[in-house]
Amino acid sequence: MKKSLSLVVMFVAATLLFTSCGISQNLTSNTNVNQTNVVLSKKNFHVVKTVSAEVEATYVLGIGGLSKKALRNNAVAELTKKANLTGSQALVNVTVKQSTSLFYVFYQKMTCYAEGTVIEFDE
Repeated sequence: MKKSLSLVVMFVAATLLFTSCGISQNLTSNTNVNQTNVVLSKKNFHVVKTVSAEVEATYVLGIGGLSKKALRNNAVAELTKKANLTGSQALVNVTVKQSTSLFYVFYQKMTCYAEGTVIEFDE
C-alpha cells in the first residue's frame, strides 16, 4: 500500500514538474506607425501578397528580452522590412498576435507574430 501510494505521489510530482503553460492573445490596437489615409471605395488597387513576420524574446527568472510594446514594434518593423514595398504599394490589415510560453517562473518565451496584406494601386 505504501509503495503504490509513493509511486502515485512521485508520478504526480513529476507530471507537475515537467508541465508548462501557454497564453495567446490577439492585439487589436493599431500598432502600425505608418499610417496612410486611403479611400478604398473604388477598385483601383489589387492585392499583391500576404506577408508575415515573427519575433521572440526569452526571459530567465523574469530577466532578459524586450518589453511587450518593444516586441510588438519589432514584429511590425520586421513585417515592413519583409514586405519590401516599392512604388505605389502599401501595407494594410496589419494584425499582431502575441503568444507566451511559461515554465513556472524560471523560463518564459514570448513570441509576437505580425501579418499584413500588401496592395498596389493601379491609378
